[in-house]
Amino acid sequence: MMTPANRPMNAAEWSMLLLLSVLWGGSFVFNGVALADIPPLTVAFVRVAIAAVALLAVCRWSGIRLPATPAALAAFAGMGILNNVVPFSLILWGQTQIGSGLASILNATTPIFTVLAAHVLTDDEKLTPARIGGVLFGIAGVAVLAGPAALAGLDGPLPAQLACLGRAVSYAFASIFGKRFRALGVPPLATAAGQLTASCVLLLPMAVIADRPWQLAAPGTPAILAVVGLAVFSSALAYVLFFRILATAGATNLVLVTLLIPASAMLLGALILGETPQPRDLAGLALIAAGLAIIDGRLVRRLNPAPGG
Repeated sequence: MMTPANRPMNAAEWSMLLLLSVLWGGSFVFNGVALADIPPLTVAFVRVAIAAVALLAVCRWSGIRLPATPAALAAFAGMGILNNVVPFSLILWGQTQIGSGLASILNATTPIFTVLAAHVLTDDEKLTPARIGGVLFGIAGVAVLAGPAALAGLDGPLPAQLACLGRAVSYAFASIFGKRFRALGVPPLATAAGQLTASCVLLLPMAVIADRPWQLAAPGTPAILAVVGLAVFSSALAYVLFFRILATAGATNLVLVTLLIPASAMLLGALILGETPQPRDLAGLALIAAGLAIIDGRLVRRLNPAPGG
């Protein structure tokens, strides 16, 4: 019998993954606007605080109660650290030192770390040649989309590059850690609300100590709107999708979103900003699509059916 982790994703799961890539791809734009007026840790705290309040309100309206058992509270805290506190802090600092193109390539290594960690830490998401090959195709596509200028940034500050890789590792472990919520019987909406609430509690003292927000000048309207966008779209809605996909499709399928984010950003630029895709962009999209097709497996099986099949 095929488990959720080793079966091909269905159309609904692929649609949710694509939407998640758009929501998270937009976070880079929101971050750039918000950071012009607001320090990084304060951006991270306000982002998760607004998102937590929004999802807690939705839970209350829907009649969903967050579990308060020691196991659930510990899981919320662990997920908040791995999925928000550590990666938000690392990427916000890292992107002050290196360009977004190189950061996107380093972020796209998340599936590699997830595939390796899942092979060791889970029973149902073992390493396969198709997964490794598909992920490598996808990373190559992201590198092509980012262009040679991003690769030239490899001679930039090593600590910043390691911070972006650390973010990828943290997300990899978060996607595996999050599998426990299904065993605990916590629905995706409650899981998203719980881990955001825990992240809010953890980030508050960090922001207060590091940024001293009471000493800051009032941010402009664009920065405020950007933080609201981060909270509502790139956190609240995105994490509901995140945990729904995780519960049905598994960790290694979920983190394919990191390969789709640069592609979504390029397509959004073409559709909304009227940017013209270059041949390099189309080549990168083709490599990413090939990688996802290899991981999915259905197209490969149709083109090369098994003997006697």
